[in-house]
Amino acid sequence: MLRYHRFRQVYSGYHQRCGSWNAHPSHLFRSGNLAGQLLVTTSRETNTDTPIHKQKQWFRETFNHLFAIANSAEAGDAGVHLVSGWQIFQSTPTEEVPFWADVVLGFRKMTEAELKKFPQHVFGQAFTTLKCECPAYLPWLEKRIKGSGGWTVTRRIEDLWELHPSFDVVVNCSGLGSRELAGDSKIFPVRGQVLQVQAPWVEHFIRDGSGLTYIYPGTSHVTLGGTRQKGDWNLFPDAENSREILSRCCALEPSLHGACNIREKVGLRPYRPGVRLQTELLVRDGQRLPVVHHYGHGSGGISVHWGTALEAARLVSECVHALRTPTPKSQL
Repeated sequence: MLRYHRFRQVYSGYHQRCGSWNAHPSHLFRSGNLAGQLLVTTSRETNTDTPIHKQKQWFRETFNHLFAIANSAEAGDAGVHLVSGWQIFQSTPTEEVPFWADVVLGFRKMTEAELKKFPQHVFGQAFTTLKCECPAYLPWLEKRIKGSGGWTVTRRIEDLWELHPSFDVVVNCSGLGSRELAGDSKIFPVRGQVLQVQAPWVEHFIRDGSGLTYIYPGTSHVTLGGTRQKGDWNLFPDAENSREILSRCCALEPSLHGACNIREKVGLRPYRPGVRLQTELLVRDGQRLPVVHHYGHGSGGISVHWGTALEAARLVSECVHALRTPTPKSQL
């Protein structure tokens, strides 16, 4: 029986499932829990070196996966639901119709009447997309894995080779941990700070075209964002950041001045020039360990996660096939 290990980085206030992190706080928040969690993205957010056709494929596969969940009895437990709203611009964008326009539902240009709500903006897009709330979605996925016979192990490692020979194939989803575990100097943190507030009257998302300012209503709170601070490892809330976020969001939705129970959250997005989705064969002393790298999604991770996971699964299947295929003997 072939053995697999899906190695993923999990940040929380209680434990860490990744390798060496001595240089940084051990109480890192899990960035997935802090993500905007709305299926909408730009090339800049998903990583600039990833071809548009590949981004669209991943986005479509992810949308279809989550749309099926949203239309099932599992939607509440999984934290997945449809949400409508607007993406607005202070100047007309070069790309008036983004690559994902035919994937989301009801995409159209905003009317002049709709734009009156946003007097500082001259162009906008209206559509319905999906909200995926990771604090519910990730445990739901883990429950499905365990229900299919999988299991999880909490373990600290310093080197991927430590998993050999216990596992035949390793899937490295360690995010920023890949700086040490995979020696990847291209990946770096982009700090994101958001506010979570109680404002149940806010039912539509509002997103500035830059992706920096956004208002995302959820089942238990409204998420207000955000920041995009490259190379910043600081995981403590910054009061000035919070004031700026609230000010920007209130400018778009003045009723947020009445929001209450404001909570500050901080996370680190794992950025690199392009998503790393490839197989690497580690070899030591004649022994081999196939590693499928699957990380570096930046802030667009939730929008493409299922699509990239399907591609990673195909790479794992190729590794399995190679392991089952006898190596031809040399005829020399």
